[in-house]
Amino acid sequence: MDENQTVDHDRIIKINIEEEMKSSYIDYSMSVIVARALPDVRDGFKPVHRRILYGMLGIGNTSDKPYKKCARVVGEVLGKYHPHGDSSVYGALVRLAQDWNMRYTLVDGQGNFGSVDGDSAAAMRYTECRLAKMGEHIMDDLDKDTVDMANNFDDTLVEPTVMPTKIPNLLVNGGNGIAVGMATNMPTHNLREVIDGCCAYIDNPDIELEELMQYIQAPDFPTGGYIYGLQGVKDAYETGRGRIILRAKAEIESDESHDKIVVTEIPYGVNKQQLIEYIANLVKEGKLDGIANANDESGRQGMRIVIDVKRDANANVILNKLFKMTALQSSFSVNNIALVNGRPRLLSLKECVKYFVEHRHDVTIRRTKFELKKAQDRAHILKGLIIACDNIDEVVHIIRGSKTPAEAQTNLEKRFDLDELQSKAIVDMRLSQLTGLRLEQLHAEFDELEKLIAYLENILSDPELCKKVMKDELNEVKEKYGDDRRTKIIPDEHEFNAEDFYPNDPVVITVSHLGYIKRTPLSDFREQARGGVGSKGATHRNADFTEFIYPATMHQTMLFFTKKGRCYWLKCYNIPEGTKDSKGRAIQNLLNIESDDAINAILRLRGLDDEEFINSHYVVFATKNGTVKKTCLEAYSRPRTNGVIAINIAEGDEVVDVRLTNGENELIMANRNGRAVRFDERTIRVMGRTATGVRGMRLDDGDDAVIGMIVVDDPINETVMVVSENGYGKRSSVEDYRKTNRGGKGVKTLSITDKTGRLVAIKNVTDDNDLMIINKSGITIRLSVAECRVMGRATQGVRLINLSKKNDIIASVCRTMSSELEASFEEDNRSEWDKTQDEENELRPSEPAEDQEDHAPLVDFDDIEDENDSDS
Repeated sequence: MDENQTVDHDRIIKINIEEEMKSSYIDYSMSVIVARALPDVRDGFKPVHRRILYGMLGIGNTSDKPYKKCARVVGEVLGKYHPHGDSSVYGALVRLAQDWNMRYTLVDGQGNFGSVDGDSAAAMRYTECRLAKMGEHIMDDLDKDTVDMANNFDDTLVEPTVMPTKIPNLLVNGGNGIAVGMATNMPTHNLREVIDGCCAYIDNPDIELEELMQYIQAPDFPTGGYIYGLQGVKDAYETGRGRIILRAKAEIESDESHDKIVVTEIPYGVNKQQLIEYIANLVKEGKLDGIANANDESGRQGMRIVIDVKRDANANVILNKLFKMTALQSSFSVNNIALVNGRPRLLSLKECVKYFVEHRHDVTIRRTKFELKKAQDRAHILKGLIIACDNIDEVVHIIRGSKTPAEAQTNLEKRFDLDELQSKAIVDMRLSQLTGLRLEQLHAEFDELEKLIAYLENILSDPELCKKVMKDELNEVKEKYGDDRRTKIIPDEHEFNAEDFYPNDPVVITVSHLGYIKRTPLSDFREQARGGVGSKGATHRNADFTEFIYPATMHQTMLFFTKKGRCYWLKCYNIPEGTKDSKGRAIQNLLNIESDDAINAILRLRGLDDEEFINSHYVVFATKNGTVKKTCLEAYSRPRTNGVIAINIAEGDEVVDVRLTNGENELIMANRNGRAVRFDERTIRVMGRTATGVRGMRLDDGDDAVIGMIVVDDPINETVMVVSENGYGKRSSVEDYRKTNRGGKGVKTLSITDKTGRLVAIKNVTDDNDLMIINKSGITIRLSVAECRVMGRATQGVRLINLSKKNDIIASVCRTMSSELEASFEEDNRSEWDKTQDEENELRPSEPAEDQEDHAPLVDFDDIEDENDSDS
């Protein structure tokens, strides 16, 4: 080393790099938190926003002046106040002008400022801007010493540390930012509501959150839509953190060819173009069926996204799937972090209001003091001028006798006991002020100033008057800029359930003898003429056959009753779908049924959450040995996975039929030997769920047994259809069966011979019904009841189905709606159909409530209403 080169060891300081990294990073993070990323609780601004507005005010870029290039504003802000990148300043400026991001825009932009589709704004050399009127109100009274001013980055200028805003900007326009180790995400609110809440807090600082939420109900987003459920809102308002569910505003429009889902408002923060592309990708990947096309038809009239639904798809189901799978329903995670006295804090709603009100109070007091001093200074000058005018001759003499203005001021001060300010004002006074009119104006101005001074002093001394001033100013802003809420509130949060994803279409539920169950669309079965050989139904194992068949709708609840007297629950949409000739799925895989038990009866219900319905209807059991039992439906309204005891079954007995009644129905029970007994259900007392029951029908000796039970609802229009095991059947009038007491042997309902075989089914039918008959070999036939004439109850009837196989017998009989009516219903518009069904229900108040479905199925509910039934 050259001897002239020396090392100054004293200038080298050894430090611990770990400690240096820690302290440096803390300094950096605090700088980001305080001076860049988080808004101030008082005015809701980050420094860049505050500097943009102040810079625009400084160059006269106000709402009553022509627009200026955004580049001009950005340059002003960069050069004077914000020594960062121009893109950060321009990005913040653009956001202040975007009406889909800001609930109330503070900058009036001209040109391309981006779009809700995610398009970026044009370069700042092309766009123009100026302050919006509300942006100007943010800076009202800035020149009245209302806020502290601080030096800019090079100490050549000053800038406000906070805005003296009359607008609760933090709540009204929200904000978001990512700092170091923390972030903020605050929703926007309605100006009217927030100001009403602030006024309520001014009146009562101890106001509770529930009371405050009567004014500030929930966030109000610029893009509209719906808020689903208030729990997330309450959490956010109470703790500062919460999750708010947002949903798009979507309606279903129908035309002759197909339905359309039209979206006119989307959740806040959702990119419209990306939303449409995502829907298209879901359809393309096969994850979302039933959509033909999705177009963006937005224009000057507003947003309009049109989703074309395929002809055979259900628009309501598609819409619910869109809510579930896309951003048409999204969440806004609230994280109310803002700077309080320069430190980040997680704030509740009340705290946000509190700090704004305290800021307004501070601004009001400082402004009042400023105006009071100004008024007092002016009044002080006016006192001197009035003294001079009252003694004008002497004043003129003193001034003329003085060699210099300074000497004149000194002489006046001595003569009239004035101070320097007053004497200077007299010396500088123009001759025009000596006219009579000017003298009167001086006195009038002085009197007004005296009143103003008294008023300002009252504001400072009277807290109630100060509160009134604050409220008046806030209400003035509310009247000028307040508007109606855009985001509607649905208080009860709607969680998706399975019914949202299945149309309430008609189905046929089939259960085989060995316990295989499935559901099949009702339209898969076609009508055949009486006496036909039928079509192939379900394919079963050799020893199996279809034993039960029921028309139902997808949203109905199925109550399964076993021969041992237990009850299980299952929704129709949870039953596996199968074709007409498929086997189905073992019911043991769906229900926890004991291995030695089997389903013997089924009820179909619209739901178990209608208290009035379940308390006014009853479940009536019929057993093989002739026992009947009646229990209120409410006892079976609480589903359990393992089922419940439905009826206490005696040894050797089993359940054969279960019916739903309204408490005033008539019942007809039939046995194998062709006899039936008709009695009033009121003769059966209501019993508990685990009761055994009472005698309903006395059986013959031998292997006689009850084969079914029907509920008579309309004796005039309904007829009794009975079917024998060899395919014979007939219709008889209900009145042919005389009413007797329960427990009797009954009267003959079908003449039993070797040709007819023993009785297997009894149904109550009308001409509008079809019968679906299934034999043990699996053959299904559907025939019109109208083709069977009404005849005497003691005859053997006519052949309904030809049994092509030897030793084949009828296994199950079900009543359903005629296929002609079904076809006409399928051609109708679904909404018109629902409307018609509702009108019919209103005209038939005497019918059981089971009829009155919210969504009318393609099944004749006049036929299945009280049956709700099990067919054995």
